[in-house]
Amino acid sequence: MSVAPESGGAPERLRLMAVHAHPDDESSKGAATTARYAAEGVDVLVVSCTGGERGDVLNPSFGPGPTSLEGMRELRRSEMARAREALGVQQQWLGFVDSGLPEGDPLPPLPEGCFGLQPLEVAARPLVELVRAFRPHVMTTYDPSGGYPHPDHVMCHKVAFEAFQKAGEPSCYAGTGAPWEVFKLYYNHDFSLTRMRTIHEAMEGQGLVSPFGDWIESRAAREIPERPVTTRVEVSAYFPQRDAALVAHASQIDPDGFFFAVPRDLEADVWPWEEYELAESRVPTTLPEDDLFAGVRDVLGTTTTEGERA
Repeated sequence: MSVAPESGGAPERLRLMAVHAHPDDESSKGAATTARYAAEGVDVLVVSCTGGERGDVLNPSFGPGPTSLEGMRELRRSEMARAREALGVQQQWLGFVDSGLPEGDPLPPLPEGCFGLQPLEVAARPLVELVRAFRPHVMTTYDPSGGYPHPDHVMCHKVAFEAFQKAGEPSCYAGTGAPWEVFKLYYNHDFSLTRMRTIHEAMEGQGLVSPFGDWIESRAAREIPERPVTTRVEVSAYFPQRDAALVAHASQIDPDGFFFAVPRDLEADVWPWEEYELAESRVPTTLPEDDLFAGVRDVLGTTTTEGERA
């Protein structure tokens, strides 16, 4: 794992930590952004809070999957290894067990010992330790709703927010390394209604069948509030890396399904960004932004990454 150089050494590399609930989340949320920054010389670390053990096989062409948690955990790990390589990033597991997505009315209780039932300080401790070791300048994760109401996504937000708040406090989480204060925290906004509607209308305008019609109607009917977008990162050149990472999760992603229903040239034309909400910043910045490291580069005295910015 890369860490910051000692003072007086080479110029400090920028570092980005993306905190996700399950393997495959890193490929469907902010994937092209992490691929872009990694290609530009930023140290990028993806953190997977759980092993995805309770995920179902969602790709109908995959065939029968493992029948045990251990078997599914090993399958998801092998898929994650291929996705990590496709994105060109580092990756670490926090080691918690998937909570599964409860269904029914009333909802059944979560499985004993799962991530969603961990006390916050227990769940956040390994992430605080990882933050203090990797020393990211920027973190990304989900908004307080989790993006959707999966217990692991909601807990992922809580854990990442706690780590952002407490990793720099010497009195917190003793024994997890020297304090490190992260400069900025962002929430992913990959499935905003604005994005879906824009692409939907563009596809219909070209006489294509959009995958978003029912989703837009359902989301609008539930009156889910749209969160503010502060930052758009241009990533269309990295759609191939994102798509390769998605396909790597073969048990979860159907290559003929939803994620690949939008022609990539149309997507690049009407929505070439990935969007974020700046939740907190400890450095001055001006909104809107086009760079997760806006303000950070000024503080560190660098205007480019170690690679050449596109």
